[in-house]
Amino acid sequence: MVKTFQAYLPSTNRTYSCVHCRAHLASHDELISKSFQGSQGPAYLFNSVVNVACGQTEERVLLTGLHAVADIYCECCKTPLGWKYEHAYESSQKYKEGKFIIELAHMIKENGWD
Repeated sequence: MVKTFQAYLPSTNRTYSCVHCRAHLASHDELISKSFQGSQGPAYLFNSVVNVACGQTEERVLLTGLHAVADIYCECCKTPLGWKYEHAYESSQKYKEGKFIIELAHMIKENGWD
């Protein structure tokens, strides 16, 4: 059995964590936009994430057109979280390439949000 080591973000950062297992997912500093829609409701776009695994890339027609995306999962509890934009076919959507969508239903805020 392969043991996956969990990444921890600095405790001084406001972080987003998996709602199911509390593994860190992203720093607030990596948040690009709160104006996205996931398959289960509101979602955030992040520049980078931790403790996330990617599935197979596939083409999907999303609200903003055709994209090549890969589903992402929490590496610790295997919960589906959202997707990674691998390729955008429209020039206006190229900024999303390499970025990550995490649905709000799967994350919580931790560390200094008071």
